[in-house]
Amino acid sequence: MNNIREDLGKVGPVIAEQVEEAMLGQRTQLDTAAAERETEGVRRMLRFDRDLRERIAALHEQLQESRRDLRVSPENVQKVVEIALELAEQPALRPADLPGVWPDPTGRRKASPVFTMPPLRGSWAACSEGLEHPHTRQVRPIVFDHDIAGGRDDVVLVHLNHRLVQMALRLLRAEIWASGERRKLNRATVRIVPNDALELPAVIAHARLMLTGCDNQRLHEEIITAGGLLREGRFNRMNVGEVQRALHAADDYANMHVGADTIPKALERRLIELWPTHDQSLHQSLDVRMRDRTDGLQKQLADRAEKEQQDVTAILTELRSSILAELH
Repeated sequence: MNNIREDLGKVGPVIAEQVEEAMLGQRTQLDTAAAERETEGVRRMLRFDRDLRERIAALHEQLQESRRDLRVSPENVQKVVEIALELAEQPALRPADLPGVWPDPTGRRKASPVFTMPPLRGSWAACSEGLEHPHTRQVRPIVFDHDIAGGRDDVVLVHLNHRLVQMALRLLRAEIWASGERRKLNRATVRIVPNDALELPAVIAHARLMLTGCDNQRLHEEIITAGGLLREGRFNRMNVGEVQRALHAADDYANMHVGADTIPKALERRLIELWPTHDQSLHQSLDVRMRDRTDGLQKQLADRAEKEQQDVTAILTELRSSILAELH
């Protein structure tokens, strides 16, 4: 921006001098060609600055959309860590106080988003590295929310690439494929929703969808869901919106009614008896959802690759033109 101001400072006196000569009758027309040549670099820099701001805004919106699609909210990341610590038989996270955050001065938060890292055992002990403040040497609490950690050095942000989250994700991935006595996660559970969320019993399955490139590098990974209503002994497939609404309703009900996910034994036995009838239909629903999501992701990745190729080509072309102009 300093160079732009200097260039404008050089062009201004030239125009002012020509205007003064015209007012004194010494000039009949203004010669703006030289001024336009002088300001070409300024306009180019301003255009680059505007395009850069637009590009940053677009990338930020893309990041927010990806976070929504992949459900990597601070609450979900926190839940992953808590479940992994429980499966690994490690001490649980302890809620902590933080000035201006908890206790919440606004009263909107119902639970503390700040935690003290417990003394972890074995390979998990390395997750405590970096918690000590580099100057005060005090052990800082952890948070999962970027907004809370922004501009503060008295907390440590536990993000997706943090060692604690990475170890938790590896453990949960391993549990997905575990079998027999080594299995610690239940493969099925019962959730209760209000009557306005579902009129009939429904069965919903989760699956892991992962896309890899030709070099076996992971390009994308997410959890997909599919399900259907059990209507008069038949399986009626639910669309994506219906499945998401049912899952959100189950989460909201569980948060408001802790320990309410219990059903009568007779109904539980009836659902177990119905499972072999709808097993194949549910798997077919997952296959359909997998193909739809895969097609969408492949198109998205292809569009992104084409856009990045165009951007790189434009940048290198501009660089070539600038180098040739300097050489001439």
